[in-house]
This record gives sequence, structure tokens and C-alpha cells, in this order.
Amino acid sequence: MSVRVESLANGLRVASDRMDQVETVSVGLYVGAGTRHEPAALNGVAHMLEHMAFKGTARRDAKAIAEEIENVGGFMNAHTGREQTAYYIKCLKQDFDLALDILADIFLNSTYDPAEFERERGVILQELGQVEDTPDDVIFDRFQETAYAGQALGRPVLGTADIIRKLPRQAALDWRSSIYAPSNVVLAAAGNFDPAHLASRADALLGGWRANGAALNEVARYTGGEFRDDSDLEQAHLVLGFPGVGFADPDYWAVQVLATMLGGGMSSRLFQEIREKRGLCYSISAHAASFADGGMFDIYTGTGETEMAELIPALADQLRGARAKASDAELRRAKAQMRAGLLMSLESTNARMDALGANLLIFGRDITPEEVTAKVEAVSHEDLMRVAARIFAGRPTLAALGPLAHLESLEKIAARIAA
Repeated sequence: MSVRVESLANGLRVASDRMDQVETVSVGLYVGAGTRHEPAALNGVAHMLEHMAFKGTARRDAKAIAEEIENVGGFMNAHTGREQTAYYIKCLKQDFDLALDILADIFLNSTYDPAEFERERGVILQELGQVEDTPDDVIFDRFQETAYAGQALGRPVLGTADIIRKLPRQAALDWRSSIYAPSNVVLAAAGNFDPAHLASRADALLGGWRANGAALNEVARYTGGEFRDDSDLEQAHLVLGFPGVGFADPDYWAVQVLATMLGGGMSSRLFQEIREKRGLCYSISAHAASFADGGMFDIYTGTGETEMAELIPALADQLRGARAKASDAELRRAKAQMRAGLLMSLESTNARMDALGANLLIFGRDITPEEVTAKVEAVSHEDLMRVAARIFAGRPTLAALGPLAHLESLEKIAARIAA
């Protein structure tokens, strides 16, 4: 890997990860702006603007944007998260200049045509409806809302139907102007290209952009609590979580290893005990998500109405057990999974672009695979025991949807875990 990072005169950072052995390039613009930066009345605006970027510029209408990149076999997409928004294109190496031109055009020159804005409002309402019809999607929104009640960090990325129906176009543009600025943006590329050429083209296409926006973070305040919706579904969907750690926390990598050991694959403790041994669910997994100033550790499962009565005590047993010393084999296996996942991602231009853009926004620098591997390998048995005690001592958050007659109270679940 040969990563190169430089800054344009306007403050926009340009990051290159050259991969001579591939025939493609992935390039994206990463913005430090997401759901947690939205005022309550504009919840969903970051995602709405992400959609609108592809709906026409002064030079290209929506059809031309799609056709130009697909005429050469490339593809483009975007995603909005709680702290970042990204716009990206993947193409063959010979079409890199075209990709850069289109990317800069949609980012700087979108017209946000009023008619297109109204049409996309309807598309997002359809997307919201699709999410609401998908219990294993909606349960995570309810979980986040409960864990960070009354805060931007707890609001859904897509917004709500009521807000999207009324969202004024000008308010969306004003919000964008207040937060999108060169100092808050990274242009990241990975693949077969000349980094010097990227820097030159970036300066020509984006160097003239001037803006003074800034992302204002509301300090994250984990609240915890409970959401229940006893509804007529075939399965009960459950997320049980605890306050986690932020990206800069010294325990970050130990918590990631803990999540992998507990619920990171088919050999994990939760999968083996609750699905394979007891047959109480089809899927169960653990995740550790981080933010700039906090995080979440959660376990998701879907189970039958009567199976819930046995699943909860079994889950609590596993969380209590995480505070005891793991076997050497378990620790080695969790580390091997993480190491393999990292090394496999190095073969993907998209994954390397995404990591580069995100790392520069989060840490202000690239994080090398060697550094990640060293931090993962340094996690000890004692670290795992300590972070398990730290995580599972926090106030739980419970979100449950479906037939819940056999789901215990949050207080009883918390007592089982603490026992």
C-alpha cells in the first residue's frame, strides 16, 4: 500500500491509495456531515440531499449523469450515515477522468431543481414505507431512538414521513451551505491511477470551491431505556444493547474483538449456544458501533414467541460469561476473523477508498493495515474481561417488535446480566 495525502489551498484533502495490480478505480467525496448534525425539524435532510445530487446539474440532467458513467460500464452511488455522507464512483482505470468530472459536477453544481425535489420527496417516502415494512430494519431505528432519546444521534437517517412531506427545498439548501465546506471534505481514491494526476485534477475541479460551513456536534448523551411494540408478526425482533466506546477510546479494539467473539460468526458464542445448541433462533449477532464521542454495543436476534422465554436467560448467561477468561482458541479465532476481514478488504478498491475517506474524517490521518493488525493482536484476555465488565455494567437499551408475551421486563433482564 502506498497512501498519499495532500491538501488543496482551500483546505480540501486529497487522499490516494494506489493499486497497480487492478484495472479499476474507486473515487469518492466524503463529507463530515450526517444525521447527528441535523436540527430536529430537518431530520432526513442529509439523506435527501444525497439523493438530489444525482438529479441534475447545470451541465447534465439526471439521465445524462446515469448514462455517461454507465456507457463506460462504471457505477455510482452514495450513502448517508449518522456522522458522514459519501458520494462515489467505480470505473475502469481509463475512465478515471470522466468519473472525477462527474463526481465534482454533482457535488458542486447540482441545481436541486424544484420539480426533481418534489419527485424525490415521493421516492424517499416510498423508501420509508419499505423500511417500515421490514421489521429487522425498523427495529434498529427504534433501538437508536431509545438509546439516544431526544437527540440528533437518536433520530433516523431517513427522517420521518411527516418531516419529509414538509421539508422545504430552501431549508435543505441552507443546511447544506452551513455544513458543506472544503475543510470538512475528503476526496479519496483507490485503484490503478497516478496520484499526481488525481491531485492536479482535484485542484482544477474542486480547488476553486470556497465555503465556510462547519459541522456542529451535539454532545452524545446515552440514555438507554425500552421500546416495545407487541405486534402481529411471525417473529419477535429484538435488539439488546449497552453504551459502547468512541473511535478514540483506548478500549476501541478490545471492544471490537469482544463483539467478534460473542457474535461475529457461526463459531461465535451466541451463535453456537443459542442457535446451534438450543435452536432458539435463526440468526443472532453482536455489533460494536462507534461515533466521535461514544458508541453502542448491541445484540440482535429474531425468535419465535415462545422461544423468547428461554432465549433471554441464555443470552444473559453468555453476557455474564464474557466477564470470565476466554479460551486461547476463542481469542485466536476472533483475532483471525478480524485480521482476515481486513486483509480481504484490501483486495477491493471500494473498501480501500471507503476506509481512507472515513479515517481521514475521523482521525485526520490514514490508519494502516499494519497498525490495525498490531492493535488487534495486542488485545489480551485481561483486556476482554475488563471491557466486558465495562460494557455490560452500563444501563441496557431494549428494542423489541413482534409477539412479546414472553419477553421479560428490562429490569429483570438487566438483573440477570448483572447477577
